[in-house]
Amino acid sequence: MNPRIILAIFIIPLGLIIAAVPQNKTKPYKLTAEQLLSEANTRSQYISPETVADMIVKNDPTLLLIDVRSQDEYEKFSLQGAMNIPITDLLAEQYVEILDQDTKMNVFYSNGTITANEAWMITRQLGYKNNYVLEGGLNYWFEVILNPTEPASTSSDEEFAKYDFRKAASSALGGSTTTIQPANTPLTNSPKPVIKTTPKKKKPAGGC
Repeated sequence: MNPRIILAIFIIPLGLIIAAVPQNKTKPYKLTAEQLLSEANTRSQYISPETVADMIVKNDPTLLLIDVRSQDEYEKFSLQGAMNIPITDLLAEQYVEILDQDTKMNVFYSNGTITANEAWMITRQLGYKNNYVLEGGLNYWFEVILNPTEPASTSSDEEFAKYDFRKAASSALGGSTTTIQPANTPLTNSPKPVIKTTPKKKKPAGGC
């Protein structure tokens, strides 16, 4: 495919996401549009479904799933352990300590990725560091984790190892009803990000 077409496929949706981000009237932005675009181009905000599934199955205490859809959608279905912060409420003061912290890895998700990316862009522009996006959203989650498709017989060993993991995760998370043994193959395609810590400011010495 022509490189210009590939670039347009990525940049045009990104521009629509930026345009859809609600206007911030309460907090100053800390990243410029150019800095945000540079980060978005690396796609480092995305966390693979396999990595998230692995953390859920292992009850990793550093994972916090954040459903940014409406409350109605959240109540109909949500990922295990997820909390609901609708995108319209993202700038509410009550959520600052959850979104701006250095102890957990927040993973935003929506049905696809557009709304979750909006949430990531808002929090990154505010300077928050430990927020990410579930790659593909719930639609992709259902496809690859809860209902994985067996690869063709000519597929590589890596593809079969990935499928074995997905089937194990599906069984553990209530997807497939087939009973299988969990795969021992480590995930190598998308390692868990390191939580970025922020140095604490020292209080000034002396009296009043």
